[in-house]
Amino acid sequence: MNGGDGEHSYSSNSDNQRNVIAKTRPKVEENIREMLLKLNFPECIKVSDLGCSSGQNTFLVMLEIVNTITGSYQQTNQDLPEIDYCLNDLPQNDFNTTFKLVPFFNKEVKGKCFISGIPGSFYSRLFPNKSLHFLHSSYSIHWLSKVPQGLEDNKNNVHIRSGCSLNVCRSYMNQFQTDFNLFLRMRSEEILPNGRMVLTFIGHKDVKPFCRDDFYLWSLLSDALIDLVSEGVVKQSEVDSFNVPFYNPSAGEVMKVVRNEGSFEINKIETYEHLVSYETDEEKDDDQSHGIKFGRKMANRARAITESMLIAHFGDTIIINHIFNKFAHHATQNYSFSGPTTFNIIMSLIRK
Repeated sequence: MNGGDGEHSYSSNSDNQRNVIAKTRPKVEENIREMLLKLNFPECIKVSDLGCSSGQNTFLVMLEIVNTITGSYQQTNQDLPEIDYCLNDLPQNDFNTTFKLVPFFNKEVKGKCFISGIPGSFYSRLFPNKSLHFLHSSYSIHWLSKVPQGLEDNKNNVHIRSGCSLNVCRSYMNQFQTDFNLFLRMRSEEILPNGRMVLTFIGHKDVKPFCRDDFYLWSLLSDALIDLVSEGVVKQSEVDSFNVPFYNPSAGEVMKVVRNEGSFEINKIETYEHLVSYETDEEKDDDQSHGIKFGRKMANRARAITESMLIAHFGDTIIINHIFNKFAHHATQNYSFSGPTTFNIIMSLIRK
């Protein structure tokens, strides 16, 4: 993710994720309240947000969780607990942008809340045994630990797409199953009995065919790269060797991994389609202006989450500018007034 708060930063291009956080808020609050009752309101609560990224969204999640905890204690006339709030993401995450918001956060909450950063992959151990009470993760679990093996036949695509080989689809699915099983096993060692997790991630419907255009950003990125090959800006071999470490599973695939791993009880799992919104002045803009603004917005959103990967692979900022100019063009060409949708999965788990 791009750090800072500039035009192409994650912080400036994560309004869609913010809407998802708002949608899942009742589920987070419900699980926290139920957990506190089950655990008899402990004196200290340890919480973690895995894949927290940076900026305002991280702050909003912190505020939501801490206020729900303190509100639950107040409603039952309990002394407020001390809250140990741990923000986790990869070491290269821009933690500083979030930490700058901590003074504002402290003014908004009651009680004592101790905030720390825990750099590291959530596919590894991050916390001591049985130390966590509540874990939250939004729009992170669909990122894999690595690009799957066996994608040599995935030509002209950066991800699964209609027409790609069944081996490509299976490689992605197998990598997700391996990673998510590992994620659950690591968390099972860290979360105490009756502790909870609320996970939100991009998924896909349980429909055929198995290989399909299942995430619009990757289709647009593939089309942009193909354009640059035809113009001689990048080599075909460079495009063919670039794949995104991302998999959006079905609810059935997720439940199967949870049940096979065995450490957690599925409390609830829900799915919904989310309209990917973008800001525009509907009264003044005609359809063409809408489309152009939509294209630029989608390009900035994609750039915020993929630029570091693309630079690592293609190695030239100038090429990156070309890629996202093409991306914006294709997004504009595919524009519809209703906008694209994503299929989201919200799952709450209880440590057995």
